[in-house]
Amino acid sequence: VHLVESGGGLVQTGGSLRLSCAASGFTFRNYNMSWVRQAPGNERESVATITTGGFTNYADSVKGRFTIFRDNVKRTVTLQMKSLKPDDTAVYYCYAAGYWTDYWGQGTQVTVSS
Repeated sequence: VHLVESGGGLVQTGGSLRLSCAASGFTFRNYNMSWVRQAPGNERESVATITTGGFTNYADSVKGRFTIFRDNVKRTVTLQMKSLKPDDTAVYYCYAAGYWTDYWGQGTQVTVSS
């Protein structure tokens, strides 16, 4: 099983980034997919989830700024982030939640400079 994130980096306040997660080794369409972030000294925080049926949910802190979408054919989940703030600085993880199992990616660093 692999969840490989890409697209992180350094961006200025107000900028945009797109994170992508490529999945392999499991039945992607049967898993709810999320982006979870962790800033230094903080607990992990789920910022966006898309269910197997395409329903989405966002943390209040990112509503209106982040969009999650998935492609079950390409087996990818993407997080489009705009109007980024320094508080968005964190390691962002791709997370797959199934009925019996769940999987984590290795994470990608997002740094927003003020």
